[in-house]
Amino acid sequence: MKTIGFIGIGVMGKSMVRNLRAKGYEVSIYTRTKEKAEDVILEGATWCESVAECAKNKDVIITMVGYPTDVKEVYFGEEGIIANAKEGSYLIDMTTTSPKLAKSIYEEGKAVGKKVLDAPVSGGDSGAKNGTLSIMVGGDKEDFDACYEVFKAMGTNIVYEGKAGFGQHTKMANQIAIAGTIAGVAEAIAYGEAVGLDLNTMLNSISAGAAGSWQMSNNGVKMIQLDYAPGFFVKHFIKDMKIALEESQEEELELGVLERVLRSYEQMDEAGMGELGTQAFIEVYRK
Repeated sequence: MKTIGFIGIGVMGKSMVRNLRAKGYEVSIYTRTKEKAEDVILEGATWCESVAECAKNKDVIITMVGYPTDVKEVYFGEEGIIANAKEGSYLIDMTTTSPKLAKSIYEEGKAVGKKVLDAPVSGGDSGAKNGTLSIMVGGDKEDFDACYEVFKAMGTNIVYEGKAGFGQHTKMANQIAIAGTIAGVAEAIAYGEAVGLDLNTMLNSISAGAAGSWQMSNNGVKMIQLDYAPGFFVKHFIKDMKIALEESQEEELELGVLERVLRSYEQMDEAGMGELGTQAFIEVYRK
């Protein structure tokens, strides 16, 4: 299992390609805008002119695109991955997308001899760069086992979650937890700011105790520094939370924190902040 087609060379995809190549995989790439991938092409990744070309004759095809509509576009149709990947190849969607869509890709792929896994990730741009992503995988266990070394090139916490769609369901739980946590961090900083605390001292104090979290230690620091460079875009977090809300509503769950945080992020997007990192949430309290 040496040849990989990788579709979607964005903030995280680029680092994932680099880590795969560092482990000796031959990686061919495709993204809509070639100029955004020029650096990894110069480093040795092979450019393909289309999704179909990137999928052909590869052992593994990985996708890391933006939205469910993008996932549908690259997997289905005459020029899509399912139609052009060789029989027996492994199709791994690492985009955060709908569990229903993941099951649909799995069923259509399996019907024509392709092996499909949904494997969304957590860890942001730093996790992608350092090869320390958490990877949540749904699909057939034997396919997960066969692709484990590929996953190891990109992440350190690699977990088989269950049948097709369960990787995405686990990622929804992850995003629900983040929604509450990032709001809590922002509110703590807003409180500290209002009462005149030294914010760095405050953050160092509480992050070492029961309130500590990845969001606090990483995005909390960025909130204080007004560093809103995107490790994970506001617009993409909105997409994830909407999927999580739709899934929870189907199960007749009321997730009030998720709904409130989603509304606040949507207001940020409407104000032109969709391209910022999720840590820009602190601005909700600074208006």
